[in-house]
Amino acid sequence: MRQTCLYRPLIWASGALAISGFGDSIGTVIEGGLLGRTVESAAGEAQGYAEGKATCANCQTVFSGHYCPTCGQNAHIHRSLAAIGHDIMHGVLHLDGKLWHTLPLLTFKPGDLTRRYIAGERAKFVSPMAMFLFTVFAMFAVFQMVGISAPTDFGRGLMAGYKGGSALQTELQEQVTKLEKERGDLAKGDPRRAEIDNEIKGLEKVIQATSANDGDAGIAEVEGTTGVKFFDDGIIKKWQKNPSLMLYKLQSNGYKFSWLLIPLSLPFLWLMFAWRRQFKAYDHAIFVTYSLSFMSLLFIVMSLVSVIPDGAGWAAMMFFIAAPLHLYKQLRYAYGLSRFSAFWRFCVLFVCIQIVLVLFLQALLVLGAF
Repeated sequence: MRQTCLYRPLIWASGALAISGFGDSIGTVIEGGLLGRTVESAAGEAQGYAEGKATCANCQTVFSGHYCPTCGQNAHIHRSLAAIGHDIMHGVLHLDGKLWHTLPLLTFKPGDLTRRYIAGERAKFVSPMAMFLFTVFAMFAVFQMVGISAPTDFGRGLMAGYKGGSALQTELQEQVTKLEKERGDLAKGDPRRAEIDNEIKGLEKVIQATSANDGDAGIAEVEGTTGVKFFDDGIIKKWQKNPSLMLYKLQSNGYKFSWLLIPLSLPFLWLMFAWRRQFKAYDHAIFVTYSLSFMSLLFIVMSLVSVIPDGAGWAAMMFFIAAPLHLYKQLRYAYGLSRFSAFWRFCVLFVCIQIVLVLFLQALLVLGAF
């Protein structure tokens, strides 16, 4: 049952970007969840529970406590609209009170959260993967709300020089017409006529070159630079033909395959602790997943701040301060490092992050070719 709850964020998030009024929906969900938690202990209790015994409505087991020991059903049976809000909140991320234990630590004490979760203190915290899935899809939903998305008109005219009757050819032809008119107004012995003739010849050569590159043949000539057939035919050609579509696919694959950042980061983190055998690959995976979750939350806040007048500067400052500070604190306290040990690892990890992002972008480019 817990495994099913783990995948519920993914199921919910697959349609998150298509929901209209996303902000109102989230607000309603949170309000309903909080209201459901508020009235949970006072409404809809199972018959006989106040006396220390309850009969499970699901399997008829008589038991004491909050949950049936046979099937796990809650002893509190609700029949209220507030309970529906609570069920939505629970179904989205298996939250209950976990989110309110997890968020403050994830934001201000990430190393403590990582260390405690690895040590086995897990019942009160949202699991790293559930938190990651929820924050990533929420981030892209917020991007949609504030208008951060791939441009639909990107690349119009990017290859205009290779199309007959394109804007580039039209502009060049207009220049030729102006020069011809200017030459016609000059006297026959004017030296300016020779200069204009040379300019017209140059422009006509450019027009002929763009006309020769019209269609797929011209595109193939431009793109045949790497020598790798798959890359030239499958990726470059598609980017040149429809850059807007490729940008959309890049964005779409960005959140669908965002989990690739975790396995891509693990080797670099493992190398920095290769001689400290008390830290396992699992520990590094928890570290990376919680770190990425915070970065998603940070981008959510930055996106909302950026829509405020003059908020772009504040958003940028927030990123350049909060991101490195959070990473340093998590690195130091999750692994119990000294200041110096945490600092040099932070510097190395900063470089590794750039490598991981490049690898991730390359993976998205390859995925976008299909």
